[in-house]
Amino acid sequence: MSLNAPRSFRVWQRIGRARPISARDRALPVLVVLSLVVNGCAARVENVLQPLAASASDASRVDMLVATTRRPSEKPGQVYSGERGTAISLNTVVVSVPPDRNRKVGNVQWPSRVPANPEKEFAVLEIDKAGSEGQVLQWFRKNRNAKRQVVIFVHGFNNTYADAVFRLAQIVHDSGTDATPVLFTWPSRARVFDYLYDKESANYSRRALEDLILQAARSPDVEDVTILAHSMGAWLAAEALRGVSMRERSIPAKVKNVVLASPDIDIDVFRRQFVEMGPKRPHFTILTSAGVLAVGSVDLAVTAVASILPAPKSHSAASSGVHPMARKTARTMSGSVVFCLAGALRSLLDKGDDDASLRSPPQSSLDRLGDVR
Repeated sequence: MSLNAPRSFRVWQRIGRARPISARDRALPVLVVLSLVVNGCAARVENVLQPLAASASDASRVDMLVATTRRPSEKPGQVYSGERGTAISLNTVVVSVPPDRNRKVGNVQWPSRVPANPEKEFAVLEIDKAGSEGQVLQWFRKNRNAKRQVVIFVHGFNNTYADAVFRLAQIVHDSGTDATPVLFTWPSRARVFDYLYDKESANYSRRALEDLILQAARSPDVEDVTILAHSMGAWLAAEALRGVSMRERSIPAKVKNVVLASPDIDIDVFRRQFVEMGPKRPHFTILTSAGVLAVGSVDLAVTAVASILPAPKSHSAASSGVHPMARKTARTMSGSVVFCLAGALRSLLDKGDDDASLRSPPQSSLDRLGDVR
């Protein structure tokens, strides 16, 4: 064996010489594969987007507009697959959220069967194509609030179309916001070992998200755009904002807040994206915790961004437009922060565009949120 062989190889070779491989050792890979197969067979119910005839009497309703670069699916109840489509598709979707007495806030109660039980599970009531600009405008004017606020949610790695729809419904319901929800869902195959495919799918969808952001910002029916993005979707959102700035020479002023939860972005890449967005950037809030594999700690993310901006020594993270959640708060998140988006959204939209809106959500709002399913 070469002296330059990796240490791990040398260790394993020593182990191999130490004792012969037993029948039990040889059987271990087979047992692992069988375990994965069994777990796969016991996986959750899919194709859950078949509309119900009626919801539970005291269930809540969330109406959303969904834009996607996914390929349409021929499977009933799936609507869109994880493959890449050739154009942007638009749908209006109505989701039924079960009564709060039957659910844990912060969780998506996934259907245990098809059709779903709306008394205890998330379900779809309506899903319709929005094939024309007139249909989209009509839907939007019916669902906008008095402040003309729009929330665009970009999901992360390993998400189906249904995952993204139900997650946005959960965030909107648990935040209590009446802002108009818009989902941007890109072609994730929703398989753990398809990370590279998902990353390229996010890359594939950049221009479509840019167009969506610009269409919202240019609409006279919109005054305030907030972008929520999770995991790999945070990279996509940051890249789309960079693209918008390069196309328009600045990010539209209507795009006021960006929330990145567990951002799956290399810190140097984010630093470059942030600078190339130009001086007129929206306010950024970064949600993370020590238990999440993301950019790193909140302090690291903010310090790295702030360090390349021309500023005096007294320069703070807040003055650069990047606003982290308090580290104490992040540690209460049970290793995941996606459910904390509801608290952040409520804090930002309720308080408007003043400095107070950029602080952490009240601790009580975080305490009410449970673990992601």
